[in-house]
Amino acid sequence: MKETGYKSKAGLENLGIKEAKEVLWNLTPAELVEEAIKNGEGVLTDNGALMCDTGKFTGRSPKDRFVVKDAKTEDTVWWGDINIAFDPEKFDQLQAKMVEFLKDRKLYVRDAYAGAHPDYRLNLRIVNTQAWQNLFCNNMFLRLSHEEIDNHKPEFTIICAPEFEADPEVDGTRQSNFAIINFTKNMILIGGTGYAGEMKKGIFGVLNYILPQERNTLSMHCSANVGKDSDTAIFFGLSGTGKTTLSADPNRGLIGDDEHGWTEDSIFNFEGGCYAKVIDLTHEKEPQIWDAIKFGSIVENTRFIDGTRTVDYTNNSVTENTRTAYPIYHIDNAVEPSRADVPKNIFFLTADAFGVLPPISKLNSSQAMYHFISGYTAKVAGTEVGVTEPQTTFSACFGAAFLPLHPTKYAEMLGKKMEENNVNVWLVNTGWTGGPYGVGSRMKLPYTRAMITAALNGELNDVKFTKHPIFGVEMPNSCPNVPDEILNPRNTWANKEEYDAKATDLASKFVKNFQKYADYANDEILAGAPNVEVTA
Repeated sequence: MKETGYKSKAGLENLGIKEAKEVLWNLTPAELVEEAIKNGEGVLTDNGALMCDTGKFTGRSPKDRFVVKDAKTEDTVWWGDINIAFDPEKFDQLQAKMVEFLKDRKLYVRDAYAGAHPDYRLNLRIVNTQAWQNLFCNNMFLRLSHEEIDNHKPEFTIICAPEFEADPEVDGTRQSNFAIINFTKNMILIGGTGYAGEMKKGIFGVLNYILPQERNTLSMHCSANVGKDSDTAIFFGLSGTGKTTLSADPNRGLIGDDEHGWTEDSIFNFEGGCYAKVIDLTHEKEPQIWDAIKFGSIVENTRFIDGTRTVDYTNNSVTENTRTAYPIYHIDNAVEPSRADVPKNIFFLTADAFGVLPPISKLNSSQAMYHFISGYTAKVAGTEVGVTEPQTTFSACFGAAFLPLHPTKYAEMLGKKMEENNVNVWLVNTGWTGGPYGVGSRMKLPYTRAMITAALNGELNDVKFTKHPIFGVEMPNSCPNVPDEILNPRNTWANKEEYDAKATDLASKFVKNFQKYADYANDEILAGAPNVEVTA
C-alpha cells in the first residue's frame, strides 16, 4: 500500500483498512487543491478559492441520519425522528462493506481535533475518498502541528465515501445515502452523499452527547464574539436569522460562528473554521466573509458569471444553500486560540415573518429556557420548495437536528449557567415589522446592530421597559440610534386589532409546539410560556 504525506504512528489497521490504492496523509491545503483539480473534483475561482459541487445532495439529509442503539445509548439518547435507531450488527456489516469498497481507492487521511479548550478536545481522524472533502475537514476542524501528529491518538473517526451507496434492504438504511454515529465504536460512517456538512455536523452531534452527558459541559449551536473588555457574547439562531452576520463585528473578536462549549469558566469553539452561506453575498453586506474567500477556501454549489472565473453569488441554479468553508484564520479579527470568558450577554435571534415579536426584548430565566427549547423562527415564501406563505419553524435549542439528548437537558444546563453567571438574555427579531411578510418590511440591519451594540455596552440597563402583554418579555422604551416607535411592534401596525390577533395566534403555536416537551420540563421552564389560552 503506497503511502505519502505526514503520517502519525497510529495507522488505519484498527479500522480494518489494510490495503488501498494509495493513502495520502495530512496533505497541505495547496497539495489538496492540486489533487482536487487533478481528480476533476473542482476548479479555481479568480480569487483563488476552490469551487466544488456536492452532487445530488446540496444539504444534510436528516431522515438518513442514524445513531447506533446499544447498551451505551439505549437509555441516554433522545430516540425519535431526530435520532433514528440503527442496529449495531448492521453497522458492523456496513463498515465491512465500506472497507472492502475502499481497497481500490485513493484515500485522503486527516488527523485533527475538535474543541479549542485543551481539557475538552476530541482527537479526530477523517478518511476521505475525495481531496476537496479532506480540504473541507482541514478548514473546519482544528489543525495539528507535525509534532502533534507524531503521537496523535484518534478518539473518533469518520469514514466518508460519497461514491459508496448502501443497499437499504440489506443494510438497514432508508435509502442509499446515510450518516451513522456509533458512540461505542467511536465512529461515523457516511456514504452516498457528497454534502461535506454531514462530517461537520456529525462531530457536532458527537460533542452534543459527550460534553453534557460525560463532562458536565454545555454544548451549543451558536456563534460567539468578544469585546476589548473580555465581554463575551453568544448568538443563537436558525438559518436566515443573521447569526453569522451579527456575530461578525469588526469591533469585536470572533470566537467562532457555529458551535461552542460552555465550561465552568470559559466559552470555547469546537471548530477551526467557518461554514457560511453565500447566497447573495456582497462585500458591502458581509466584508469579513467576502475577504475570507481566497486560496484555501472552498465554495460549494456556486456558479461563475458567464465568461469569467468570478463567482456569481446571486446564482441559485444549483441550490439556495450555496456555502463557503474557510479556516478561521482567514478572518482578520479571529481570536486564537478560540476561547474566551463566560458570556455576559446571550442573544436569541429569530426572523419572525409574522411581525409580532419585538425587535429586542429582555428575557427572565424562565423565558430564556422556554424560548431556548422552542428555538423559533419563520420561513418565508421562496426559501424552500412549497413554501408560499410564512411558516413557523421550531427547532429545539436552535439545533434540534444535532441533539442526541433530550432538549430539556441542554435547557436546564443553560438556565443554571445563566443564574450562576448573572447573564443577560435578549430575544432579537431580525424579521418583519409593521405587519407580516408581504405587508410589513424587514427590520433594518443597522437598527438591529444598534440594538445589539446598546445591549453589549450596557446602554439598556437603565432605560424603562414595557412588558409585552402576551409574550411577557420586557421591551425597552428607548434605545440609542433606534427610533422609539419601532421598539413596541404593536405601534408599527396600522391595525392594532390585527396585531393582537396575529400575536395571539403565534403565541398559541408556541404553546402547542411545547406540549411535546412539557412532561420533561420543570416548573421554572413552564413559567416562561406566553400568556395565552390554547384550545385543543
